[in-house]
Formats: sequence, C-alpha cells, structure tokens
Amino acid sequence: MAIPRRAGAVLALFLTSSLLATGCSGGDDNTEPAGELYENPVTLTWWHNASQDGPGKEYWEKVANDFSALHPTVTIEIEAIETNQLQRTRLPAALLSNDPPDIFQAWGGGELREQAEADYLKDITDQVQAEVENIGSSVEIWQADGRQYGLPYRMGIEGIWYNKDLFDQAGIDAPPATFDELNDAVTKLKAIDVIPIALGAGDKWPAAHWWYNFALRACSVETLRSATTELNFDDPCWVKAGEDLQAFIATEPFQDNFIATPGQNDPTSANGLLANGQAAMELMGDWNRGTLDTVASDPEALAEFIGWFPVPAIAGSAGDPAAALGGGDGFACAKNAPAECVEFLKYIVSPEVQTGYAETGTGLPVAPEAAAAVTDPALQSILQATTDASYVQLWLDTAFGSTVGSAMNDAIVAIFAGNGSPEDVVTAMKSAASK
Repeated sequence: MAIPRRAGAVLALFLTSSLLATGCSGGDDNTEPAGELYENPVTLTWWHNASQDGPGKEYWEKVANDFSALHPTVTIEIEAIETNQLQRTRLPAALLSNDPPDIFQAWGGGELREQAEADYLKDITDQVQAEVENIGSSVEIWQADGRQYGLPYRMGIEGIWYNKDLFDQAGIDAPPATFDELNDAVTKLKAIDVIPIALGAGDKWPAAHWWYNFALRACSVETLRSATTELNFDDPCWVKAGEDLQAFIATEPFQDNFIATPGQNDPTSANGLLANGQAAMELMGDWNRGTLDTVASDPEALAEFIGWFPVPAIAGSAGDPAAALGGGDGFACAKNAPAECVEFLKYIVSPEVQTGYAETGTGLPVAPEAAAAVTDPALQSILQATTDASYVQLWLDTAFGSTVGSAMNDAIVAIFAGNGSPEDVVTAMKSAASK
C-alpha cells in the first residue's frame, strides 16, 4: 500500500539535528574536476554494518556488483563489520590513519559533525543537490554547518517488537499503550514462564536506549532541543529518567544474565531470543526486522508472529507522550576518496536501489518513491507511526556526539549492572560535555 511521506514529526528531528551542525569549515574544496569520472580504473573500499548473512548483506553485494556492471572501471571491495566494532574501534582508527575506507557507515548528528570538524569527510554538497531535494529534510542529520557530508538510506523510529502468539497465550489483549500496561504484560508473561523482554546489554547501546526512552518521557521537547544543541543537562528530568529506569529494572523484565548478552549476533543474542520464541519483546529500531530473519531458526514462523508497537507513554510525565526516538543509517565518503565514491553514494539512494532495499524488509527507505515497496506489516506500522509521531528525537548518543554518548552509555549500563545511579549518568554527561 502507498504510505505518505514522513513530514511533520520527522521534520522536527531533522531540524533539531541540523542545529548541531556548527563550527565546521564548509566549502567546496573537495569538488572533483569535470570529465574525470570513470576514465581510469578505480577501486572503492566500502565498510558497512550488514555483517550477518541475510538479505541486507546480500543486497549490498548486489548493489556493488550492479554499480560495477554499469561502470566497468569501478571495482568495489566490501568489508562487512559488526556495528559496535565498526563505530567504536575500526572506523575511528581508520579515519586517523592515512588509509580510511572510501565509503563507510555514517550515523549523522554529533558524530558526523565531529568527523567533519576533523576534516575526515568529503564535502558532497554541490554533487548531491538532486538527491537532497528528493529525500527531503532527513538529509539534515548528515549536514554540518549547512554542508552535506553524507546521505541516509534508512530512516525510522524505535519501538517494541513483540511475539503476537506469546501475547495471546499470556492473555494480553492488545499492545501496551502505557508503562503501567507494559508492567502488567511483564507479569502475565512471567506467569507462563516466558522471558518478557530480551535485552542485549553486553553491547551497551541496547540497554542505553531504554534510558533514552525514559528521558524522552521525562523531558519536555524544549529540554531535549536544548540538550541537543547546547549539551545542557541541568534539567532534573535527566535524573528522573534514571529513577524511572531503576524502577523498571526492579520489576525484573529481562532474561537472566542480560548484562552480558549480546544484542544482535546469533540465536543466543537478545534478538535471537525474540526471533526463536524464547522472549516476548525487544526494544529496537526498524532495522531489527532484517536482523531477526538472520538469527531465526524458522523465518516463516517469525513472519507470522512478529509485531511492533510504539514505546508506551508514562502517565503524568512532562514529556510529550506522542514523541518518539528515531534515526537512520547513511554513508559518507572519506575526504580524499575518488569522485566515483560520490557517484556510488548517489546510486545507493536512487529510487531504484531504494525500492530494492525496501523489498529486502531490512529497514525503511528514505526515497519517497520506494515507500510502496514496504510490504512487511510490522515495517508498515513503523512507517505509519513515524508519520503520526508529534516529535522525533535523534538517538541521544548520536545527537550528543561520541564523547558524551560513550560516557552516557557507560554510566547507563552501570545502572543495569547495579553499581550506578541516576545522578552518575548526568555527572558523566556533564563531565564529557565540558571536554
């Protein structure tokens, strides 16, 4: 079915994110001379995070092969790297070296701003004007100081993936709309000896996203905007988020040893527990549909029972109950990458390639022409919920940048481990922001 473009709520995210983009030395000094494209043999190195065998990884291989078939002078060498390893170790080290990948995963927001300020990225503003116009306001997350340094290929909000069959067995009539209803669902699922919620705290960020969502419920939109642009964390809502998280953890909604469980690696990871019927829920973004397929022992059964609903509201909270947490994935080119890198980036976001991406069921495309190719019911729900959200806040670690984001995530995981406090999270954020 045709899905409307995500306009109002998503625009709020993109405009908020674009306010981050200050302090960069813009310009078009990376513009390639005319007439050199495809004249000489070029090898592009491409790092992406579709590291698990499945439709996502296979599709990127097809995209690379198709581009090379269209342009025989271009060879693309792919390295698929797990997200944490790519984002936290491999990519930062490579960008510091004299031999970074030509095209690589870029999450936008504060992280991209830092990379642009360090002069690691190719300014592609002048070359991608048509693509920027077609995609719309989501491209602003990949801007710094009004210049374009990357393009998104996927965009959506986060929510709770759930097993409809287990909900039926537990007597849960409808997806929870409030945290009180979510707590009731947890109790009912425990009564039938089912893990209520799978959590991969071993990778830190899946646990941190619970705190992000409590912050979204505790803080006003104005406070979130201020924190994103000014790194100001004085509002007491940030401590309230940690207190609400502690209270939720105390209900014991997660599996045993969740603190060491990986997020998305194999059938024993958090999404493996959901995919194979051992857990009833998991908090995750729209990309989870594709990763669930890669770890499911019976993908056809998974397709029948998997569902999705928005993160529940908290009664009486200061935050907007219709707000959502979201973001996307994109790619950027290294500063000294050949001009063909930008052409490949443009090819990835073309309507034809975006339609093929949508058909894989691994995420939501950014090209409006590809929306009709989203056929999975859960992904259609996310696309509609993104449209309906009153405000969408970019992932907090991405919005705040890697320095604040890493310190924040570490302090949040300490709460899950039982040796941290809500105040510790805010202290860590303020300390990192001061640097």
